[in-house]
Amino acid sequence: MPESFITHLECSNCGETFEHTDPMRTCTSCEKVLFARYDLDKASSSKAQLRDRDPNMWRYREVMPVKDEANIITLGEGMTPIIDAQRLGKEVGSPGLLLKDEGVCPTGSFKARGLSAAVSKAKELGLMKLTMPSAGNAAGAMSAYAAAGGLEANVFMPKDAPSANQVECLAYGANLTLVDGFINDAGRISGEAAVERGLFDVSTLKEPYRAEGKKTMGYEIAEQLGWKLPDVIVYPTGGGTGIVGMWKAFDEMERMGWIGSERPRMVVVQAEGCAPLVTAYNAGKRHADLFPNPHTIAAGMRVPVAIGDYLVLDAVRESGGIALTVTDDEMVQGVSDLSCYEGMFAAPEGGALVAALRKMLNDGTVSKDERVLLLVTGSGLKYLDVLTPALAALRQKSPTVRSS
Repeated sequence: MPESFITHLECSNCGETFEHTDPMRTCTSCEKVLFARYDLDKASSSKAQLRDRDPNMWRYREVMPVKDEANIITLGEGMTPIIDAQRLGKEVGSPGLLLKDEGVCPTGSFKARGLSAAVSKAKELGLMKLTMPSAGNAAGAMSAYAAAGGLEANVFMPKDAPSANQVECLAYGANLTLVDGFINDAGRISGEAAVERGLFDVSTLKEPYRAEGKKTMGYEIAEQLGWKLPDVIVYPTGGGTGIVGMWKAFDEMERMGWIGSERPRMVVVQAEGCAPLVTAYNAGKRHADLFPNPHTIAAGMRVPVAIGDYLVLDAVRESGGIALTVTDDEMVQGVSDLSCYEGMFAAPEGGALVAALRKMLNDGTVSKDERVLLLVTGSGLKYLDVLTPALAALRQKSPTVRSS
C-alpha cells in the first residue's frame, strides 16, 4: 500500500502548526478546528494509480492521515454509488439530478468514513480508550470501528436517540450512557468523562481526523464524475463535518492539479426546529448562537451548536451557495419520494434534501439545467421508530401514485 504524505496539523483559524505525531484535539492557542496537512506535491502523482486500487476510501492513501497501514481499521467504507435519479429528477424538475447513497456504508451511514479515519489514527497514536457524544449514527460507527480495532468505546447519547443506534452500540460492546438532554449536554458529560477516566474524545471537529474521512466524499464525487464537479451539492447539516471535509478535498485536489478552480455551490439544509447555521447565515454572521429547544425527527441534524460553524458558513458563502430549512413533514415526504421514485430508503436527513431541492427549484435558486447532487447520508433502516408512524400517516393522507 502507498504511504501517507501527512506532514503536520494546522489551525484553521490562527494558522499555528503542530506535529501530527502528537495526540491533538483542537488548537491549543485558540481552541479552533485543526486540519491535517500533506505534501501535496508528492501526493499529486497518485491520481494515475487510482484505477488499480480497492474501491474504498483508503484508495486516497497519500492524503489520508495514517502512516502505518497496520493501523488502518477498515470495514470497506467509501466508494458509494452515484445514482442518476431520472425518475425523481423528472418529478421535481431537475433532469440532471444525482444521488450519492451513503446508506450503503458500513453501519448504514456516512459516519463510517469519519470514524474509520479517527479510530485508525487514534490507534496509531496509542489512544486505546475513546469517548464521544452522538445523536445516533456516529456512535454506532465509532463503536464498530473500535470493536474491529480492539479499542474501548464509550458513548454518551441523548435518551431520545433512535433505538437502532442504541442497540448497535450495545451489540458492538460499547459502554453506552443515555443522557437527559441534547447532543451538547452529551458532549459536556463526555468531556468530563474524558478528563476523569483518561479517555480520548473524538467529538465532531474536536479532533483533526474525522474530517479526513469525510473529505473522501469530495474525492469520490470528483473521480466518479470524471474529475468534473457538479454545479450544486446539497447537504443535510448538523455538525457540518461533511461540508468542511469536502471543501478541504476540493482545495487539495486543485493544488494537486486534479481539478480546476470551479466549485459546486454548497447548500446547507437544516431542520426548521434546529437551524443554528441557517440563522447565522441569514444574519450575515460567521458564528452561530446556541439554538434554543432544538427538535426534529432527524437525529443527525439535531445539533444546536457546532464548533466548525465558521468553516461551514465560509464554504457556503465562498461557493455562492445558500442555507435553508425544511420541516419534519417535508422531510418525511422527501423520504417517500426517494423511496417511491428511486427505490432508495433514506433517513430523514436524505428526505430533507429533496424538500430543499423543490424549494430551490421553485424560487429559482437552482436551475433545472444544473447538475445537482444530493448527498444522502444514511439509511432509513436506522430510523424505523420515527419513520414507521410518520410514513403511515403520510400514506393515509396521500396514497402512493407512481408515474412512468
